[in-house]
Amino acid sequence: MSGSVQVTQKLQHQHQQQQQQQQQHHYESSCHLSTKSSVSQQSFSTYKTSSRRLQTTVKTEKGKEVVKLSPLPKRAKRTYLAMDTDKEVIGYVIPVFRASHDVVRSLTEAKEEDVTEEGINYVAMRNLFVREAREAMEVKVEKRTRTTHIRESAERMELCKTMEEWAEFRKKMNPDSLTHRPEFIVKPRGQTVWEGKTVKLHCTVAGWPKPRIAWYKNNVLIDAKAHPEKYAVESNYNMHSLEIKNCDFIDTAQYHVSALNVKGEVSSVATIVVKRFQEGKEAGPLDPKPHGFCAEHGVTFETTIIDKFEVAFGREGETLSLGCTVIVYPTVKKYQPEVVWYRNSVPLKPSKWVHTHWSGERATVTLVHLNKEDEGMYTLRVNTKSGFDTYSAYVFVRDADVEVEGVPVAPLDVRCHDANKDYVVVTWKQPAVEGSSSILGYYIDRCEVGTHHWAQCNDSPVKYARFPVTGLVEGRSYIFRVRALNKEGVSRPSRVSEAVVAMDPSDRARLRAGPSAPFTGMIKFTEEDPTVGVVPGEPCDVVVTEATKSYVVLAWKPPVQRGHEGVMYYIEKCISGTDIWQRVNTGMPVKSPRFALFDLAEGKSYSFRVRCCNSAGVGEASVSTGEITVGDKLELPSAPGNPVATRNTDTSVVVIWGASQVKHLVGYYIEYTMVGTDKWMPCNNKPVKQTRFVCHGLTTGTNCVFRVKAVNAAGYSQSSPDSDAVVVQAAISVPGKPTGVSLVEAVKDYMVLAWTAPASTGGADIRGYFVDYRTVKGDVVGKWHEMNHKALTTTSYKAENLKENVFYQFQVRAMNMAGVSKASLPSAALECKEWTITVAGAPVGLHVLEVRDTSVVVLWEPPAFNGRTPVNGYYLDVKKASAGEEGWKAAHEKANKMKYMKVTGLKAGTSYVFRVRAQNLAGVGKPSAVLGPILAQTHPGTKEIYVDVDDDGVISMIFECSEMKEGSEFVWSKNYQTITDTSRLTIITEQGKSRAIFNSPSLEDLGIFSCVVTNTDGISSSYTLTEEGLKRLLDISHDHKFPVIPFKSEMAMDLLEKGRVRFWTQVEKCTSACQVEYIFNDVIITEGQKYTMNFDKSNGIIEMFMDSLEVTDEGTFTFNLVDGKAKGTTSLVLIGDEFRELQKKSEFERAEWVRKQGPHFVEYLDFTVTPECNVLLKCKIGNVRPETEITWSKDSIEIAEDDEDALKIERKDVDLTFNIGKWVIKQEKPKGKGKKPTAEDVPPPPRPKISKADAGIYKVILRDDRGKDNSTFNLTDAGYQAVMNELFRVIANSSSEITVVSTEHGIILSSMVTYYNEELRVGWLQKDAKIAASERVKSGVTGEQLWLKINEPTEKDKGKYTMDIFDGKDGVKRVFDLTGKAWEEAFEEFQRLKAAAIAERNRARVVGGLPDVVAIQEGKSLNLTGNVWGEPVPEVSWTKNDRELVSDERYKLKFEHGKFASITIAAVTTLDSGKYALLVKNKYGTEAGEFTVSVYNPEEEENKEEKKG
Repeated sequence: MSGSVQVTQKLQHQHQQQQQQQQQHHYESSCHLSTKSSVSQQSFSTYKTSSRRLQTTVKTEKGKEVVKLSPLPKRAKRTYLAMDTDKEVIGYVIPVFRASHDVVRSLTEAKEEDVTEEGINYVAMRNLFVREAREAMEVKVEKRTRTTHIRESAERMELCKTMEEWAEFRKKMNPDSLTHRPEFIVKPRGQTVWEGKTVKLHCTVAGWPKPRIAWYKNNVLIDAKAHPEKYAVESNYNMHSLEIKNCDFIDTAQYHVSALNVKGEVSSVATIVVKRFQEGKEAGPLDPKPHGFCAEHGVTFETTIIDKFEVAFGREGETLSLGCTVIVYPTVKKYQPEVVWYRNSVPLKPSKWVHTHWSGERATVTLVHLNKEDEGMYTLRVNTKSGFDTYSAYVFVRDADVEVEGVPVAPLDVRCHDANKDYVVVTWKQPAVEGSSSILGYYIDRCEVGTHHWAQCNDSPVKYARFPVTGLVEGRSYIFRVRALNKEGVSRPSRVSEAVVAMDPSDRARLRAGPSAPFTGMIKFTEEDPTVGVVPGEPCDVVVTEATKSYVVLAWKPPVQRGHEGVMYYIEKCISGTDIWQRVNTGMPVKSPRFALFDLAEGKSYSFRVRCCNSAGVGEASVSTGEITVGDKLELPSAPGNPVATRNTDTSVVVIWGASQVKHLVGYYIEYTMVGTDKWMPCNNKPVKQTRFVCHGLTTGTNCVFRVKAVNAAGYSQSSPDSDAVVVQAAISVPGKPTGVSLVEAVKDYMVLAWTAPASTGGADIRGYFVDYRTVKGDVVGKWHEMNHKALTTTSYKAENLKENVFYQFQVRAMNMAGVSKASLPSAALECKEWTITVAGAPVGLHVLEVRDTSVVVLWEPPAFNGRTPVNGYYLDVKKASAGEEGWKAAHEKANKMKYMKVTGLKAGTSYVFRVRAQNLAGVGKPSAVLGPILAQTHPGTKEIYVDVDDDGVISMIFECSEMKEGSEFVWSKNYQTITDTSRLTIITEQGKSRAIFNSPSLEDLGIFSCVVTNTDGISSSYTLTEEGLKRLLDISHDHKFPVIPFKSEMAMDLLEKGRVRFWTQVEKCTSACQVEYIFNDVIITEGQKYTMNFDKSNGIIEMFMDSLEVTDEGTFTFNLVDGKAKGTTSLVLIGDEFRELQKKSEFERAEWVRKQGPHFVEYLDFTVTPECNVLLKCKIGNVRPETEITWSKDSIEIAEDDEDALKIERKDVDLTFNIGKWVIKQEKPKGKGKKPTAEDVPPPPRPKISKADAGIYKVILRDDRGKDNSTFNLTDAGYQAVMNELFRVIANSSSEITVVSTEHGIILSSMVTYYNEELRVGWLQKDAKIAASERVKSGVTGEQLWLKINEPTEKDKGKYTMDIFDGKDGVKRVFDLTGKAWEEAFEEFQRLKAAAIAERNRARVVGGLPDVVAIQEGKSLNLTGNVWGEPVPEVSWTKNDRELVSDERYKLKFEHGKFASITIAAVTTLDSGKYALLVKNKYGTEAGEFTVSVYNPEEEENKEEKKG
């Protein structure tokens, strides 16, 4: 006992010292010494008790006693805590080996002197574990004698030898006895720290082999080496720690520490909470954090997010990209911020559906093939060393169009849970749109990874959004999808789930732990004490985890006694009220400790139990679950509470509702409809769990009603009651902060302040401002105090009762009907002392109206301080917002005396800033506070003021606004001063339209009229009324007051058939009440025998008819129209020569009508020339009968039928023609009977032509019993010349383009015509000069070819040639450019042909003298002479049978005078017979004169004849 007390005191003393050394730490962790034998006794006693097995006697229900062995108990959990006699923990040890108590005592008590060390484990670990002995270990050793040191060395050597022998013995007996699974001696403890502090987690782990330690944050492995600036991990003496530096709010998480060796794995969890100190509401993980100083880089990083993505809308199957531009200042080389994307506060991981990109400036996330799972709030978070910034916007994903009308849309968010060896639970979320009828159920499909075959898992649809899929093959991976079904059909399949492996959960956990033990590569699990042939025990904790109408799911825990070959399970059921247990899975036991039972009778009660089995047999059944009634345990959600819809923006509405009372709520769907329709449309396609939702994508100005329905796995709730109707338009909020608080005047005891109105009015007019002040003395500032208790209506204020030479700061708040804004930034410290400045102060109250793409109107108020003289003008400066100070430019040159100005020439989409300077006689003062930036962009839907003149002539200006809000008003101004005098204008406002009516328009009303709509984003417009514009409006007003009926055409007159006269006019428009008065010479005339009237009001045509014009009808005809108060008059004056001419035309028309009652000429006799140059006299007749006589005559001589000219007359229907140039063949009577002229006897007809013989007066007469008509054509003098001119025109136009032909004599230019007449004048020009006829250049006609011949052409003949053909007027010209290539080709061809002609003339040839055949009697002499020509004189030779002859005694060859070649044979013989030729040759050619010589013998000839006879 005393030994225990002494050890306890020593340990306590050491513990106190360690606490003093580690006061800076907030945890306690110390290493204690073990006692000599108490620890060993506890360790070995535990080991011994773990190897016993008890026998028990159990009584069965029938009273028999049965002896059973108790199942092998679990090995008692080893304890490594060192305890004293009072069972108080005084330390811990790590067991190094197991041996008997005596052996341990002999090892620990071998000491002579009192030596202090860290612990017995020091000696044991140094000798047993060589690797761990190398680790750094602080050992505190006292001084000892040499004798003691030598003795201890010897004892140590003996101890090592003994330990090694003992270890080898134990390995042979039981190799696994030393190893055991990891165990936490000290677990990590959760902590709460302030932001910016450092926190450390500690734990102590025992186990052999030495466990591998890994730290996780929210189940994500922490890589300390990759982030040394954030994490530090240490491991010494089985003490492990994780240090988290500079804690941030995002470090709030669950931290897991995992210890793993070959015997198993254990883990422990500790929660770290990082708090942030601030006055207001605690920030969330994605809320912006104030940037702090970064000591690592020596700067404070400031992050700005621009070009932000807005609320986005996509459709399933599309690709959507979101992006922002991120600016981090200052820029540090090789440093990039961390960019993280979130969806609904969950970090997005790159996948095939999500692609993220960071370019260094722009962060984007691309959603490939959108699905409803992608809907949600997307957040961009930019982390820097100084903090982080975020930006969020919602993404809505609409359903793709359904293939069949009325079917539901696809379900979403398919997930897999509780995956086992042959079983997995698939869950999903119901879609927002059920289709035209309610969803009847769902089909679940599965597909093995690596294949494309989808198999349906359920035969009948399931109503629950949760289904257990069985029959999986262990070790294989599967993906799942779900389809919804209603009366109309089946929906498209959902997006497939993540792949899941069918395997035991414990195996999956071990595989997941694989990366934490890289030193093994593959983890192998072994059982401690293999026992073969052990029947497994009973499963425990059998419960029903799910119960629906379709299935029941059981779950249980594996038995404690199960052997080492694995167990499988049989499930049994028993119907309530019976004792019969039926095995459910008779065919194949299941491997997973979960099972789904189908085909149970709804409403019946069942009990269930489970049995284990292995190769040794089937174990005992588990305890029954008790009676379970088949039915839906999960009820449908109740209807959500009444939704309340409130305005948010121009396209969104906030909907809030009461929560639904339901278990396992999946979320809510919000629907809306426009008032007056019954079509409900979804606002969200992914259920939301909160009871507040912002519905985007609505149409501005529509009146909408909302409702909500809840959903869980059981289905949809009833829809909530409809909300009250709400108009979609922006909500009213408090205004923004005023800006630019500045001093404009200072006196001894007061200062005049000015500021700029807030950029955002919150949707309501600013009602006033409140000013606060505080004193400033050096770096010490006082508290804020209010200066005015009543709101100010201007943007300036006179702060009175101040102290001279004291510094003050001021801030301003704006107020509207929604409340008071936040305070502006404090002004600079301003000293209250009197100014001595001579120039004017800065203008105040700058604001803009009428913002357009290229213009804006800037307005301001005069400065509070005028200087020594009054202000006499202003200067407006403008610059682009992105430009520097050097970018300021004056908007005008001369001083502007008005307090407003329209700036034009802006660039659309560019932001600008403005400032104004005031001027007095002393000069130009300081500029005002900068106004802007103002974006030059026309607000969508903006309308301009337009001027209208109504039917009563009232002039008014109208302005319309489609974005009216509650409390919005139209405010009219003249020259940008609000109109208060109603004597000039009357203003009438109806809904979104305001009309400003001029009471009495005059020059007093000239100016700029503007209208502003309050409670909007500055919707305004203006109209400038000039003197010219006013005059034009007054003219229009007069026309409207005294309207005139407009005429499309003034009164006109037409002559009709029979000489009738028609007076008519047409009005543009008239009513059915329009009346017409017909007046002649101021006397109203009415319809009667002389006049006929007609007024067609459908087309506005007014007509009056008269049969004829008489002398008394000379005068003025008038139509007077009256249509309500509108009047119109139109007149036509017929007097003097005009009337008499019209009267003649009327009489002529009547005579013409009479003429046309009998046969008559529709077209009188005239001529035409056909393209074939036939001259025809033609006319067209009408109203003829078969008995009508048609007579032609020439020069008053009738053309009889037997005359030649009668053959020239032709008639086709009503067309008569006389072909003047037609050739007529005289048919003579044959001399013999029956003989007819042959074709050769008929000469061919010449080309058509006309001559002066055809001149004369031609006349045609039509005659029958109805009347007579005639037509004459004078083909003499002028008539003949007109015909010839027309003929010349046709000929000229028929001429072809000029072509060029080369001959041996020169070049010929020619053109072809259809016909040529001798009287046709043709002229040729070269270079626009007429060509004179000469021997070398000639022109002429051959047939229908017009030609120009140029003999022996030279370079002078090059040029442009023109052929001018007279066509009766100016002439037709054909041009040919004989230069360049055309000249070269023509001249080259001429030379070639000329050379060929010369060669042909001078070539050698035989011109005569030689016969073809010569028959000569043998013995006679033959002499032949041939005439030869050639220049130069040709060479002559003779050949016989193609062999050249030589002059000798037998053949005498002569060539005399260069012309005569002769051959002489003195006495011919039969051998001289053959084919002879005279060959002549010179440089131009060669020719042969061939002849045949036949020599005969008379006697031989006679003998031949006798033989024939």
